[in-house]
Order: sequence, then structure tokens, then C-alpha cells
Amino acid sequence: MPDLTHEDLTHEELTELRARMAAFIDDEVIPAEKALAGRTPEARVTLAALQERAKKLDLWILGHPAELGGKGLPLYEFALINEIIGRSEYGQLAVGTYTMQDSIMLDLYASRAQRERWLKPLVNAEISPSVGLTEPEVAGSDPTRIATTAVLDGDEWVINGHKWFTTGASRAAFTTVFARTDEDAASPHGAVSAIIVPAGTPGLEISRVLETMGDTEGDHCELRLTDVRVPADHLLGERGEGFTIAQRRLGPGRIFHCMRWLGQAQRAFELMVERANTRYAHGSLLAEKGEIRRYVAESAAEIQAARLMTLDAARRYDQDGQARLEISMVKFWGAQVLHNVVDRAIQVHGALGVTADTPLEGMYRRARYARIYDGPDEVHRMVVARKLLADVSRAPWAGLPA
Repeated sequence: MPDLTHEDLTHEELTELRARMAAFIDDEVIPAEKALAGRTPEARVTLAALQERAKKLDLWILGHPAELGGKGLPLYEFALINEIIGRSEYGQLAVGTYTMQDSIMLDLYASRAQRERWLKPLVNAEISPSVGLTEPEVAGSDPTRIATTAVLDGDEWVINGHKWFTTGASRAAFTTVFARTDEDAASPHGAVSAIIVPAGTPGLEISRVLETMGDTEGDHCELRLTDVRVPADHLLGERGEGFTIAQRRLGPGRIFHCMRWLGQAQRAFELMVERANTRYAHGSLLAEKGEIRRYVAESAAEIQAARLMTLDAARRYDQDGQARLEISMVKFWGAQVLHNVVDRAIQVHGALGVTADTPLEGMYRRARYARIYDGPDEVHRMVVARKLLADVSRAPWAGLPA
């Protein structure tokens, strides 16, 4: 759980921190986006320079727990910072927060040896992680159907399987592979375990980087695991605890996504407003046309609704470490809002909006992913409906003062 209480940062301190982060993202990271694109030597040098700059500005790993070298911001306060970080797709890389899902997972479940080998360098951005959860042969939204197997042979796990959308695997120091270890488990949720597989382990093959919507920059890898052997002590957590570990990783991770989507939506909104106020067509500025004003008003309302839902989910997670209903609600709502706002911004820009002359076409591609990864919209809607149909008093507004 987070290290600080909400009283540790005053309103003035939080405002000042947000202002410093905004200056860094808008004045230094966003202008460097073209140099950061791709996996080129220039991109690596540019990113390293930005990371050093973030450290000097005391903007580095703000959300990581204090005992790991971070600033230990509670999720609520980190949300207010992360929406600014999210204004650039590269913001989380520049300030070291892109590893938070995996550092939280390791902080909760790693052994002392695993923490020393993987967690410390992960937090320091010396290495990158990846997670092998999704498989092409089974529905990714149902992790109980994982087909990859791991069999204990003496003091080694022998892993065989097929994974894809293992993001970052081609540059990761390790992949946390979720595999079926206990076919006779009492529950399908207890049949899967998480095992750390170091990069370069014999039998671990990156067969390709998937091209998704026209590019490979997301580094979404397809993996083949053929008789991959790792020591028994590479088991993360307890045997059969894989489903719980995955959910504990995905829960806060979904809020992280929603926080960053706010920044993307806000940036797209600003570009839309700027275009509307400067583009003249058919006798007037676009800003004077009723349909464009509707775009602006609806986008503003949707962003603010998503923002309040995200902050509420973060506040609830700070309280109980779960916030399952609130996270599912904002996951599908936030993804839809991001898609809507970017789509409208592109429409206002016309043909310019689908070119690489603005960041909007890249935002649009990533917005479409948002409705699938970490649980598709349909699953999160199902979760929300099931919980509320079973007990309407669990609604987020129930019991609140008028």
C-alpha cells in the first residue's frame, strides 16, 4: 500500500509539483517525441537525457513506494500527476513510472533474492520487464483457460507454451510467464502460477514483433517456449497463486492507464480547440459553427466525468487496495472517452488530422487498443453489472451525503 497519507502533501505543494511536471512534459518531452520514436540510437540517447533531467528536477518515480527509492505518492495524488505525464506517450518512460505495474507485483510477491535481482534495477529503470499472460489460442479475457504448462522436474520448472502481446519482451530483462502448474486444483483459479523467466533462457524464442495497426513500436511480441528450464526458486509468490498475482498487477495498472488517457484526451482537446479557433471555412471560423461547438462541449463534459471517476477509483484503492467496481467502471468509460475525444479532434482537423503532422493519428491508434487490453470493455461492463445486480448498495454513490 502507499507510504504517504493525503495530508503529507499540501494543496500548494501538489499544485507546485503538477506545475513542474507540466513544464517538463510540455517543454521538454513533447518537443522530443519525434526523436524518441522507434528503437534507434538517437531515441535511446534522448530518453536517457530526459530521465537524467527528470531526476534532477525531482520528478523521478513519484508513484513508486518510498522503500524502493520512489516518492511514495498515494494513488489519488499520483493520479493528479499521472494525467500530466500522460500528455505524451513517452512521458512515463521519461519519469520512470512505466514499470509501476510490475514493481508493485514484485513488491507484493517477490522473494528476497528476486527483489534484489529484479526489483531494485527495475525501479531504477536499469532494466525493463514483460509479462506473458495472453495466448493466441484462448480468450485473453479468461485467464483460467491459459494453456501454457509448467512442470516441476527436480529443482527446475520446465515450461512449454505460446504467448503473444507480451509487450516489451524483445528488450526486457525477464518475462513473468503465467503457466498451468496444477491441473488437479480444486478451482480453475488455483491452477496457474507465475514464473520469472530471464531473457536469453534456452528455449525462449521471440518469434516476431506483432505489427498492430500499421507499426511495431508497441513492441508487442509473440513468444514460443519450448522446454524452457528455470530454477524452482523462480516461482513468483506461491504455487497456484498466479490468478491472484495477475489481478493484483492488473488492478492498479488499469487506473494507471486511465490516468494517462486523461492526459492524452486533454491534449487532443487542446489541439481541437486551437484548430477550431484558427481554421476558417465556409464563411466563418470553425469555432463559430454549431456542430463544432457540440464537439467541444461534449468532449469537455466527457473528459471531466472520466477524470472524476478516475480520481474516485484511485481514492477508493488507497482505502481498500481493491476498488474493483470503480476500476471496471472507469476502465471502459475512460477508454471510450479517449476514443471519442481523439476522433472529434481528428474530424475538426480534417485531412491534417490523419497525417503524422499532428500527434492525433497516433493517439487514435492507441485509443483503439485501449478498449481491449487489460480487459475488453465488454468484460468490465459485465463485472459492473453483475456486482450491482447482486447488491445495488455497492454503487459508488450509495451512502454518500447529498
